[in-house]
Amino acid sequence: MDFAFTEEHQMVRKMVRDFAQKEIAPFVKEQDRKQEFDRSLLTKMGQQGILGICIPVKYGGAGMDYVSLAIACEELERVDTSARVVMSVHIGLNSLSLLQWATEEQKRKYLVPQAMGQKIATYGLTEPNAGSDAVGIQSTARKEGDHYVLNGEKMWISLADVADNFLIIAWTDMEKKKQRNHRGISAFLVERSFPGIETGTIHGKLGVRAGNTGSISLSDCIVPAENLLGREDEGFKIAMSALDGGRYTVAAGAVGLIEACLEASVRYANERHTFGVPIGQHQLIQLMIAKMAARRDAGRLLVYKAGWLKNQGVRNTRETSVAKSVNCDAAFDSAHDAIQIHGAYGYSDEYDVERYLRNARGAIIYEGSREVHQLMQAQYALGYREDRPLRCELPAYDADEWQSES
Repeated sequence: MDFAFTEEHQMVRKMVRDFAQKEIAPFVKEQDRKQEFDRSLLTKMGQQGILGICIPVKYGGAGMDYVSLAIACEELERVDTSARVVMSVHIGLNSLSLLQWATEEQKRKYLVPQAMGQKIATYGLTEPNAGSDAVGIQSTARKEGDHYVLNGEKMWISLADVADNFLIIAWTDMEKKKQRNHRGISAFLVERSFPGIETGTIHGKLGVRAGNTGSISLSDCIVPAENLLGREDEGFKIAMSALDGGRYTVAAGAVGLIEACLEASVRYANERHTFGVPIGQHQLIQLMIAKMAARRDAGRLLVYKAGWLKNQGVRNTRETSVAKSVNCDAAFDSAHDAIQIHGAYGYSDEYDVERYLRNARGAIIYEGSREVHQLMQAQYALGYREDRPLRCELPAYDADEWQSES
């Protein structure tokens, strides 16, 4: 195994780090305080090629690999979680699902403008009464001639109020819905311009305040039949495979958050003096900093292993689940330690570490709660679960093919 970065990976890290320092860092504290989302950030990310970083050039992307996606997410969350969330829903949950499941016509119509940043996309699975219990969704889609009629409510949807395109999961077989048989679920590509769709923003969140989170209301929403993604009974498979992409970006972002906590803590430990010496010379402070460094390094290995598997076109549900669960817990623990190192100052938004703690807490819930991932890992270990091949696997990375314009 080769753990060395390619020149392309090094270029991605520098490019995204420079972008985040210039376009995000100077404004994030004010936006967090105001709980406002900067829509212009989406345009800038699109112009920089970040919103299509791991999408083939022929579909409007930059043609880079899945490890590059992880690096970009790490660097964005190193500055603020809200920017990484954009990557999780726009690329991880939506665009990668199109790359995996969409027809060529659907890719040309939806994936290309998304990869170019001309359109913003999100993913609608969670509902007011259905989170971890994905089969518990109540949204429905009824076939009528050449279109479907969608009804239902989606909740806790990132970019809900700013997205142009939505990947919506709903029941199409009402008998299977009664039986809680996931084979009755389907997936749809929905545009904001379609009649019957409305969105709203959720305020008062503990963290990710500089990001947009909201609701989607579908009231007799008319969706053309050709906007069915995959087959009519594949919605649950599509939803779960989408989560592999989303969880991967969350896991990578968590590494960036740990890095941010470590950098802030080292800086403060060298500046702050107690008992006549910098607090970094006290062993208990060193212990917390050592744990952060170890969490960061171990977390990267988990993410890059999952990314390597993606590059090979190998299903990686288990590996991605481990990376997401372990890294999100590690990010929260690191933020908690960072506040402890900063003492009373860490309890104030004068220092970024208090924001890191608030932002880290949400990731232990979204994209599969800690408990969901623990159950998944137990089932794998006990032999109750295995990764069977899907009809459509995420395509393996091929530099010559992905960077070709044809």
